Amino acid sequence: MKVFMIAGEPSGDRLGAALMEGLKTLRPDVEFMGIGGVAMEEQGLTSRFPMSELSIMGIAEVAPKYFHLKRRIRETAEAVVAADPDVLITIDSPDFCLRVARIVKEEEVEGQTFGHDIPIVHYVAPSVWAWRPKRAAKMARWVDHVLALLPFEPPYMQAAGMGCDFVGHPVVAEPQADDAAAQAFRDARGISDAPLLLVLPGSRKGEVSRLAERFGEVIAHAKRAKPDLQVVLPMAQGVEDLVRELTAKWSVSPILIPAAQQDDKRAAFKAADVALAASGTVSLELAAAHTPMVIAYDMNWLSRFLIGRMLKIDTVTLVNLVSDTRSIPEFLGKDCTPDRITPALLAVLDAPEAQNEAMRVTMERLGKGGEAPGLRAARSVLGAIG
Repeated sequence: MKVFMIAGEPSGDRLGAALMEGLKTLRPDVEFMGIGGVAMEEQGLTSRFPMSELSIMGIAEVAPKYFHLKRRIRETAEAVVAADPDVLITIDSPDFCLRVARIVKEEEVEGQTFGHDIPIVHYVAPSVWAWRPKRAAKMARWVDHVLALLPFEPPYMQAAGMGCDFVGHPVVAEPQADDAAAQAFRDARGISDAPLLLVLPGSRKGEVSRLAERFGEVIAHAKRAKPDLQVVLPMAQGVEDLVRELTAKWSVSPILIPAAQQDDKRAAFKAADVALAASGTVSLELAAAHTPMVIAYDMNWLSRFLIGRMLKIDTVTLVNLVSDTRSIPEFLGKDCTPDRITPALLAVLDAPEAQNEAMRVTMERLGKGGEAPGLRAARSVLGAIG
């Protein structure tokens, strides 16, 4: 069995790796090819080019890379057709992945129509419930089946004409540190019983560049209110040098955890009293670790303006959406300022229990306690391709 996979960012890389593990369990003869990151490479994928080339978000951010990305789209589509896999699995990153899918399904080159017989499965349903609802119908022209991470998504995909299964979110199966590991983390760094702030400024260079100064100001304000406050920052793959450069300007020096030290990262999540995080999947990681949080995010002004006009929901934080609450404070766009974020952060630090129920419900609804999402996703893929 040959499977061509495409992931464009770290969260997709983790999804891909779990799916690969599930496929290997169900089909030991499986062979993988495509594009991915470290986690997928550990499962046996040799990436055709560095996944980091695709880790770009925002309309204005993509524009300068347009011609390079267009070339990579073409190269990847040609590689899919040449490989003639049993299935093409595209993982999130719709601006790249769905363009590849369109070429594979529709384009005619030298009288040959590319790959009509290649089933295409897309992992992570587009958030049509949040903005751009017409994307589902457009996507259905090229995608046969969707693997949904959130329980309320399948009806949107099915209404557009695609098969769709809720397969659970992989965060529910990820290992978590226990209390002993958290205490050992604190003891090893001399934190003792001091309040510990976990800072997560994003996994993309644009995010880190845009949020680092503001997060540093929030920390400075919080430190004045809580003089014994300690700060820890697990760094994401591909942005470590940038994080070191920008945090060196902060008035409070954080404990930096390299991306490779995953055990320390998990221990930091468990040990923290509160987190300040960029918007994204990380809110679910924090909920899995039972770490109270405040979410803050901003984009290029043009991206902020365009996306803001299309947004259909009043929160983008996944814990709020899945739990159907608004328990997690979030500060987006023009509200992403230190003077707004700091009071909310201090309030959560003083009353963290206010988020307990929302985090519990989120993990339950995402499939905690059931079959591993990677294995459920693998079953869905095999069922979709017969």
